[in-house]
Parts: sequence; C-alpha cells; structure tokens
Amino acid sequence: MQNGKKFHKKRSIKSGLPPGSLVHIGDAPKELAEISVISYTPEQVNELHFQRINDYLQAPWNPGITWVNVEGVHDVELIRRLGEKHSLHPLLLEDVVNTVQRPKIEDYGDYLFIVLRMLRPTEGGNFSSEQISFILGPDYLFTFQEGVQGDLFDAVRERIRASKGKIRSLGSDYLAYALIDAIVDGYFSILEDFGERIVNVEEELAIAPDQQSLHRINVLKKEIIHLRKTVWPLREAISFLERGDSPLLHDATRVYFRDIYDHTVQVIDTVETYRDLLSGMLDLYLSSISNRTNEVMKFLTVIGTIFMPLTFLVGVYGMNFKHMPELEWHSGYFALWGLMLLIALLMVAYFKKRRWL
Repeated sequence: MQNGKKFHKKRSIKSGLPPGSLVHIGDAPKELAEISVISYTPEQVNELHFQRINDYLQAPWNPGITWVNVEGVHDVELIRRLGEKHSLHPLLLEDVVNTVQRPKIEDYGDYLFIVLRMLRPTEGGNFSSEQISFILGPDYLFTFQEGVQGDLFDAVRERIRASKGKIRSLGSDYLAYALIDAIVDGYFSILEDFGERIVNVEEELAIAPDQQSLHRINVLKKEIIHLRKTVWPLREAISFLERGDSPLLHDATRVYFRDIYDHTVQVIDTVETYRDLLSGMLDLYLSSISNRTNEVMKFLTVIGTIFMPLTFLVGVYGMNFKHMPELEWHSGYFALWGLMLLIALLMVAYFKKRRWL
C-alpha cells in the first residue's frame, strides 16, 4: 500500500448506534460526490452525469440496462436518498458507507449485494486500495466507489459505447462480470510489481543486508497480509456467482464467472507463494546478520588469542624487579621482539591449518 497509509480504519464511532445507521467510515478523497449513469440497449447508449442528488432523482429512467456509478460514499445524505428512491435495504446502505468491509456477497432476493476491493498500482511500486460495492438487479447495476481519482472501468465504458463484444446484448449480470473481471485482472498487475520488489530485496539480502532491507521486508509483509485479506474472501463470493441459484444470474453468464474464479485461484496461489518467500527472506536476513556478527566475533577472538601470549611476555618483562637476568642482555630487546613475532606467526599458521581463519 501507499507508504504511511493505515491498513485499518476506526470503527468505534459506530458503537451504540442502531443497525442501519449511516455513518461513513474511511477517507473522503472527493469533496463532492458524483453520479454517472450509463443506460444502453443493443441499439443505443445514453450517458448522464450529476453532482446533486435532486438532479438525479428527477432524471428519467431510460429503458434497457442501467449502470449507476456513485463516486464518493462519504456523502451520507446522497446515499440515504438514493436508497429511498430505489428501496434499498438500510443494512446494505450501512455497508456501502462503511469502507472497511471484507469482500462478500449477500442475496436480498430482488438484488444481490457484492463488496470487493479495487487495487491499483501507484508510483514507487505501491498500490492503492478502494472498496467497490455492487448492487445487481434484474436490469440495473449500482456501483459505489470511495472517490479515489480514476478506476479500472474505462475499458468497460468504451466497450459499451462502441458496442464491442457481447456487453450490450446481454443483461446486467454480464455487466457485473465485466467490472469484476477488470478488478481481478488489476490484481495481476499489482502482483507483478510486488514480485519485482521481492526480487530487489532478495538481491539486497544476498549482497549487503542492512536496516533498510529489514524495513522493506516489513513493509512487504504488511502489504501481503492486506492482499491476502482482500483475495481470500473473494474466492467465496465468486464461487457464489458461479454456482448460486439466484435468478439474477443467467446460465449464459455463469461460464464467465467460472473464468473469474480460476483467475482468483491463481491470484491466491501467487499471494501465498509471495507470503512464503517473505517469511523465508526474514529468516535469511536474520541468518545473514547472525553470520556477520559471528564473523566479527571470530576475528576479534583470533586477534585476542594471538595477543594473549604476547601480552604475557610484555607483562613479565614490564615488572620492576631489580634482578632480572634478561635485562642485562645486550640483544634482549630484539630477541623479545623476535620471540613475539615467531609466536604470532606460529599461531596464525596453526589457525589456518585448523581452518579457523
């Protein structure tokens, strides 16, 4: 994730409130919420954009499939009035404005409620995480975004406008598939960047591990935990879309959701592989630091061992006794130096023979 961004947002502000209370939890990137509406049939497409809920409520509902996209769920009043307009359940609206939901799917009978997280790469190899809520009905689809600039749906919008593929000839469930597929495909881009960052840290560990390497490993571990929490529940939600018995999901579309399920399994496998690699990298870092410390201690121990007999000799001849025979030797000073050098060389040779150096 982006550096400095929290993984968890406070939910305590909802403590004590009755179920269905609309309290926004999360960031508010946009000052004003925006509503965009795309209505289409096989023959035509209509697009409308609103910044005021009153304008949206007064606009006519065009025939065909309608996709309503709301950016900025911090506008609680807008969400409440939109829910009243379309008879949406209060608990559903509560989950929409609470942007710390885990990926899930709930069947409300007349419509399905789906919560996912959209991940997008940012500068520096990081990624942004945004909650996307879907409400899938017979001929409509609502999507609610937190309001982060941009999304992954531009390609889907272009396919609708240009009538590419089957999107304008199939129902709202196929539109939901196209959007969910764009989100899951975005996970692969995140994982590719993530893999490159892991390789870079591995190279650092192999050459010269330091505190910065440990910091990068910890950052990657936090991000992989967030990725794991994002993709594991997604598997259950996609499985429902593939195998569920909701009349909102047509048989012709289920095969496409099966393809998304396969992609989700691949994402989960990759996340688990990276998670294992990071655990191994942390062990490798600790092992490298321990080996470096052992090498330093080994060097200091060898130096200290070599100087022990030399220190003994110097200490003996540094005593201030009056009658010491060697003090009268003419070449005693040079003999002592020669003896100390010989002892040092013999000890170094012995250490090398025992492969201690």
